[in-house]
Amino acid sequence: MNKIVCTSLFIFLSISSKIAAQYIPKGISQSDVSKANQWVNQTYKSLSQDEKLGQLFIVALYTNKGEDYINQVRNIVTRDKIGGLILMQDDAAREISLVNEFQQKSRVPLMIGMDAEWGLYQRIAAAHKFPWAMTLGAIQDKNLIYQMSSKIAEDCKRMGINWDFAPVVDVNTNPNNPIIGNRSFGSEVDNVISSAIAYSNGLQDNNILAAIKHFPGHGDTSTDSHLDLPVVPHQLERLNAVELAPFKALMTKGIGGVMVAHLYVPTLESGKGIPASVSKNIITGLLKEKLGYKGLIITDALNMGAVANKYKPGELDALAFKAGNDIMLFSQGVSEGKKLIQKAIDNGEVPQSRVEESVKKILLTKYYLGLDKYNPKNPENINNDLNNDSHKLLVQNLYSNALTLLKDEQKLLPIAGKQVYYVPLEEAPYQTFANQLGSNIILKKADEISTIPANSIVIAGLHKDNATAYKPYKISGESKKILADLTKNQKVILNVFGSAYALKDIDISKISTVLVSYENNDDSMIATANALLGKTKIQGRLPVLVNDQLKAGMGLDLNPATASETKVNSTIFTTSKQ
Repeated sequence: MNKIVCTSLFIFLSISSKIAAQYIPKGISQSDVSKANQWVNQTYKSLSQDEKLGQLFIVALYTNKGEDYINQVRNIVTRDKIGGLILMQDDAAREISLVNEFQQKSRVPLMIGMDAEWGLYQRIAAAHKFPWAMTLGAIQDKNLIYQMSSKIAEDCKRMGINWDFAPVVDVNTNPNNPIIGNRSFGSEVDNVISSAIAYSNGLQDNNILAAIKHFPGHGDTSTDSHLDLPVVPHQLERLNAVELAPFKALMTKGIGGVMVAHLYVPTLESGKGIPASVSKNIITGLLKEKLGYKGLIITDALNMGAVANKYKPGELDALAFKAGNDIMLFSQGVSEGKKLIQKAIDNGEVPQSRVEESVKKILLTKYYLGLDKYNPKNPENINNDLNNDSHKLLVQNLYSNALTLLKDEQKLLPIAGKQVYYVPLEEAPYQTFANQLGSNIILKKADEISTIPANSIVIAGLHKDNATAYKPYKISGESKKILADLTKNQKVILNVFGSAYALKDIDISKISTVLVSYENNDDSMIATANALLGKTKIQGRLPVLVNDQLKAGMGLDLNPATASETKVNSTIFTTSKQ
């Protein structure tokens, strides 16, 4: 171990007896810190060992699994005195009522978490959907991402949620990644860092905890960790430059939580097949000691196949705690996990000081989030509060700023005042886009393209299914053939309502104009139509390396049209810096 690391370790160990937390609210005074530490110490001393161990666990609460399931959670809350809940699908009002009930029954307030990467819509279908991280990665004004996560924080507070398990800071260098993909800000480290800082600050400046995930980096995997254990084969130089870089950058910014992935990284863990989430080398050795991270360390969900297929419930929780995690998320065996952790303490395998360290970090974070004084939330009108015009305006502005124009060789944009044909392709809805374009647009189905007059302007819309972030992005052979046929006689505007990776194996050399909208939903379609009509500026940049021709950072600026420009196409372009 080199001298610098030894020195930092000595400093870390020398202050470990004090209560330390990564997340500290803005504007906090020394007096506030003293009060916080006093509350933590008093609360910790008042807890039995069983109650202390309970703080280490977060279990899932679904409202779509029936009352028997909810009663099971109710029993775990009261019997095992757990530290928190992760809210899952799907009734917001019912969840609020249950959280109010459980908080009242809990001696120590519960930390309430949710996966809300693209807003509460990720779990609550009635909420408004915000853009995926990949879409946000195309936005150049990162303050807009801050505005978005501030709005998500507002929605979280409305629900009684304290912790958004976001943002994803994985660098998506693998187009075939089955589980990250759209959830990543892109393939470029600097863009991921700047986007993630904006997202995290928007949460934490509004007193909602962030959690950067999935440590030590899930961006170059070809296996879904919900199903099996992915392997990250890279050497240390590459890991430091790509996978670990966003984590190291954001850990200096006071980020409250780090979520550890179920990944096997042989370079960092010599034990064969040991996931990062139960690796002492990775969590204690790297994250806590070498990188000096003092915030809450939480596992990825322990029901995921990568670990659940290999370890028994309870056994898995104990392994995760021994490795250095503070919180076991989505525990499937709280009672057994507590017993095994206590057994490890009794055997001298784990010191009691580890329990004190984790529990005091948890308590301090709860205090800073205002959980020492819990105020019940009102479930009335919750669906409207999570989905209204304030959400729509912000979201359409986000999609508008993400739009990325990759080429416009024949200066076909904007299209206002021109006769334009529109051919929708692929499997997803398109009618909102057609309606927003207006009466000058003539809709033609794929089997009607032969009726389009030669040399016409034709928008070919690739509308990919937007139902989940994990849908395949590849374009069908039939759509590719139709595109090729259109380029023979027409001036084509190709509009991708889906991942930019859809262009990976499409020949765009004979297509005049290519625009990427990233997603296919009403908000993205309205924003795209307005941009095509010259009402708003196009200024996004490609967030990922697609192929040798389409590289991250590419994009053209197209200024909004003036009144005269809707009749005469005179647009201004600037290329981005690579």
